Amino acid sequence: MSRTRHTPGGRLATAGIAATTATLLAAVLSPAAHAEGRPSPATAIRNAAAALLDHATSLGLTSAESTTVRDVIVDKDGTQHVRYDRTYDRLPVLGGDFVVHLSPDGAYRGVNRATRSTVSLPTTTPKLSAPKAADLAVNALRAANLGETLKSVKAKPELVVDALHGAPRLAWRTNAAGLDSLGNPVARTVLTDALTGAQIDAWDSIETATGDGKSLYSGTVALETTQSGSTYQLKDPTRGNTYTGDAANKTDLCFLSICFQRAPATLFTDADNHWGTGTTADRASAAVDAQYGTNETWDYYKNVHGRNGIAGDGKGSYNRVHYGSNYNNAFWDDSCFCMTYGDGDGTTFGPLVALDVAGHEMTHGVTSKTAALTYSGESGGLNEATSDILGTMVEWYANSSSDPGDYLIGEKIVRSGFGGTALRYMDKPSRDGTSADYWSSSVGNLDVHYSSGVANHFAYLLAEGSGAKTINGVAYDSPTYNGSTVTGIGRDKVGKIWYRALTVYMTSSTNYAGARTATLNAAKDLYGSGSAEYNAVAAAWSAVNVN
Repeated sequence: MSRTRHTPGGRLATAGIAATTATLLAAVLSPAAHAEGRPSPATAIRNAAAALLDHATSLGLTSAESTTVRDVIVDKDGTQHVRYDRTYDRLPVLGGDFVVHLSPDGAYRGVNRATRSTVSLPTTTPKLSAPKAADLAVNALRAANLGETLKSVKAKPELVVDALHGAPRLAWRTNAAGLDSLGNPVARTVLTDALTGAQIDAWDSIETATGDGKSLYSGTVALETTQSGSTYQLKDPTRGNTYTGDAANKTDLCFLSICFQRAPATLFTDADNHWGTGTTADRASAAVDAQYGTNETWDYYKNVHGRNGIAGDGKGSYNRVHYGSNYNNAFWDDSCFCMTYGDGDGTTFGPLVALDVAGHEMTHGVTSKTAALTYSGESGGLNEATSDILGTMVEWYANSSSDPGDYLIGEKIVRSGFGGTALRYMDKPSRDGTSADYWSSSVGNLDVHYSSGVANHFAYLLAEGSGAKTINGVAYDSPTYNGSTVTGIGRDKVGKIWYRALTVYMTSSTNYAGARTATLNAAKDLYGSGSAEYNAVAAAWSAVNVN
């Protein structure tokens, strides 16, 4: 590699340009540069080396430092940009990099520096040993993965000079890596003060990339992925390492909630970070929907409610798509902290990976970590309604032009053989032929997917009000039990009231009367007793016969 060496007198003496460096750099730059009369990368390096000789003092370079070329860019007009890394007493300097800019004739134009700190410090044996730095990094890796059992964990410390975080200091840069429970790589770089042992900084060292995917239901969407070597993984390190895997049309072997065998979740990978085709012919298309739904649900809870992940601990769940054969279901499973999606039979349902379904299923996880509403009777109806209500809020939050917000549940997945346009209808739940519009003493005897209608109806009335109206192109006409006219307060307030009621006031045995009290308490906390919001909550419950 090209390198310059500093002499004790403070001037730079060129150590020469390695032929291999010039060859490699020329290969990655335009091969026609020299033919068109532009300077070659080798010429740019020579020009930059001469500039360093003349401007060492202004660049803060001393006799203890050396520089190495990292990259060269030659513009079409011949302007040259040579990027350098720096070492101090043979130690890499974090923040020591800079770019030298040269005119087409090679004249010095200036420099961009990562930091302007002058490095001057002893680099004798540090107080913190390398093994201790390694132990600290391993602990940091485990902490970043929130207690997940990691295998084959290793750490490699390297002594560096840190000029990125204030005054330059001696530090250990330690790369710690291992495998998670599914055999996927996890890695973290930890920067530790070599004198005090204090952690300076830490970051994931498996590269994150932004790709895109063509989904079945939501158009083309952006995806945060993980780069691993030359491939990309459908795994999002910005959202707790949430990932999506292929269940390979297999199923779990479970009995009385004990699973002896689980369907696989083979992580989806891709060569160019462009996922799916938007059709079921490509198995990655359903994975795009599932990952996108996970992302939007994560963001909704974090940005609207301040909740960091399903369990509130920053840990991501995972998705399994293509579960079973023509499987007409999707479900959340606490035991694996995962969501599972069937492909549907094509006649009644398509793949069950729609956005509001994803929000619904992940919300079951939120409920399990908060109120843990028992999944039977009225509390079971409230459990299902919580997923419908907050899953609907996720759909509105996402603001997708391909799947705009509405108060229909699962409208994207139903097919002509289903006999309706959605699974459930929040404005008038009885439109599905079975769900309850209003509370009665027998409502707890219904299946929880139908007794949920009372709370779904309440939430719609509270958000939008009663009567006929068209929202986002969908016609609604919501009645009331007592013939009253209800004025809505907006869906954002409804989501906040319901979430606070769920996480602060509801318990495993909450019934509809208890839900009325819980949401009134939440409205009082958020907007004040006697506020318009508080009164609207009371009116909406009375409109579904919960008094």
